[in-house]
Order: sequence, then structure tokens, then C-alpha cells
Amino acid sequence: MRDVLLIALFAFLGAAAAGLLGAVALRALRHRSVAVSLTVVAAVSVTAMLAGTLAVAWAMFLSSHDLTVVTTVCAMAAVVSLATALLLGRWVVARSNALTRAARSFGDDGSFAAPGGGATAELAELGRELAATSERLARSREREKALETSRRELVAWISHDLRTPLAGLRAMSEALEDGMAEDPQRYFRQIRTEVDRLNSMVGDLFELSRIHAGALPLCPSRMSVYDLVGDALAGAGPLAREHGVRLVGDRVDAVPVEVDGKEMTRVLGNLLVNAIRRTPEDGTVAMAARREADTVVLSVTDGCGGIPEDDLPRVFDTGWRGSEARTPPAGAGLGLAIVRGIVEAHSGRATVRNVPGGCRFDVILPAAPA
Repeated sequence: MRDVLLIALFAFLGAAAAGLLGAVALRALRHRSVAVSLTVVAAVSVTAMLAGTLAVAWAMFLSSHDLTVVTTVCAMAAVVSLATALLLGRWVVARSNALTRAARSFGDDGSFAAPGGGATAELAELGRELAATSERLARSREREKALETSRRELVAWISHDLRTPLAGLRAMSEALEDGMAEDPQRYFRQIRTEVDRLNSMVGDLFELSRIHAGALPLCPSRMSVYDLVGDALAGAGPLAREHGVRLVGDRVDAVPVEVDGKEMTRVLGNLLVNAIRRTPEDGTVAMAARREADTVVLSVTDGCGGIPEDDLPRVFDTGWRGSEARTPPAGAGLGLAIVRGIVEAHSGRATVRNVPGGCRFDVILPAAPA
């Protein structure tokens, strides 16, 4: 038993000495390539085995012939191991370099494609992650381009919408100042109308800026959807009568929700005003509310004739108007963007789809707990 322990001790000391030297070498070469690291690891393993074997052989006082045989066998094993490590390291480095070259397309607005050929499990996983990241970056670039286009359109449209009424206000004020107005009261009423429209536009811009900044203050309280729909229909009633449009509010379930009543009334009001303005005379705008699972769906259906399929994904974008018109009732293109912002602030979502004769806007909100 004592001899076995001595053999184990000599083998351990020889292998430990080789391992310590290998650790120092790895630390000194830690900034070199993977091939060098693999070669050092293989050399350390072989050297540790060789040192332990020779230490035990010398301690056992083998004959010169036996010691030579053992040394020769260990040396051949070391040469084969080192050659294998070098080949493996070159292969791994080649796959790594190919992956590096493929990853350079990230900065060129290109799509990433993992290099062909076999690779280790780690490099293959890294290639898949890089491909997934490239797809996310491509989608992000597309969203950024769409937002930039939307911003440019919004600035252009808002500039036009502000310049036109301001020019009219200036002309009317100069006419009043020079005493050239034949009916001053009519000018005063027109000025008041234009000022109200400008005030509404500025209010929409301020509301949208708070939504985009995440600073929209909400005071949620428990209320019935029936009351929300009733208030929205009452507020849109005069506009509907002016345009000769029928408002219908049937199929409204008294489902409780926890929302900011003021902001949600604005959401429904924007949808109703938009629907009324785009529905022809003698048309119908219908509003409904129902519960679906753990959500509440509020719907506004109009008779606009439908929205082109290509425009459906852009309906809630800032500045979208649905037409190239730059004059009312096209508006500033902020109403539906405000709708989406307020609904998402309530952890809900807003959708739109075409229905026979028009389109339907759905506001989907979480239902209040019983």
C-alpha cells in the first residue's frame, strides 16, 4: 500500500509542476489566438502526463532500456497530441475568422449570414444569435426610417396648417384695422373659429409630446363602459347632426373598467369625430362595447367605404391623414396617433380593419377585476 501511495505522490508532483508551468504560459499568452491557447493546453496535458510517468519510472529504478521505452512512448504521444491540437486550433480559428468577416455586414446596413461549413457548437450558437440580432436591427432600422418619414410629413403638414389660418387671420385683422370690412361681426366670428382650430391643433401637439415622452398623467378609476360610451355619443351628437350622420350606440354591455375617464373619453371622441367626418351624409356610425375573456372591446364602425390595404398599417402613425388633402377636414393627422398613445398607456391596444361599407376601429382594454 505504501508503494502505491509513493507512486501516486510522485505522479502528482510531476503533473502538478507541469500544470503550474502551463498556467503561467496560458496567462502570458492569453491575448493570443485560440490556436495558441489550444496548443498550450494540449502541451500542458501531455507534459503533465509525461512528467508524472517519468517521475514514477525514475522512482521505480527501472532499467535503462525500460526507461528509454517509456520515454519514447510518451514522447510519441506528445508529438501526436501537439500536432492534433495545432490542426484543431487552425480549424477553430478559420471558422472564427469567417464568422468575424460575416459579422462586418452589421455596420453596412446588410443582413448577416452565418458562414457555411462545419463549426463547433459554440460558434454555431454564436452565428444563430448574430443572425437573430441582425434581423432585429433590420426591423429597428425600418421602424426608424418610417418614424423619420412620419416626422418629416408631420412637420410639413403642421407648417402648412399653421401658415394658412395665420395668413387668413392677418388678412382679416388688417381689413378690420383699415376699416375695409363690410361685415365686421362676420370677420370676428371667422377669427374666433380659426383661433379655436389653432388652439385645438396646439393642444393635440402638446398631448402627443407628453405621450411620446411617457409623461401622460393618468388618474384611473373604476367606471362602467356604458357611461363612457354614453358620454362619447352625447359629445359627438351635434357634429353628427351637422353632417347628417346617424349615431347608433346599441349592444353596449355595462362592463367595468379601470381607466382615466377624461383621457378615454377623448379616445372615443376622436374615433367618433373621425368616423363622422368620413361617413357620407345619411350614413351611420355605430358604437358597441362587449367583453371578450379578460378584455373589453369598444368598437366604432363608420361608412367611409374602407381604407386601402396598404394604408392599414399606417393608420395610427403620427401625421397620417388617409388622403393628400392639406385642408380640413383632413386635420393635422394627430387624432389617431393620440388614440393609440392613450390606449397603450392604459395597457391596451388599438386596431383597425375593413368591414363591408367602411372600417371598424377597436379599442381593447383590460377588464377590471370583479
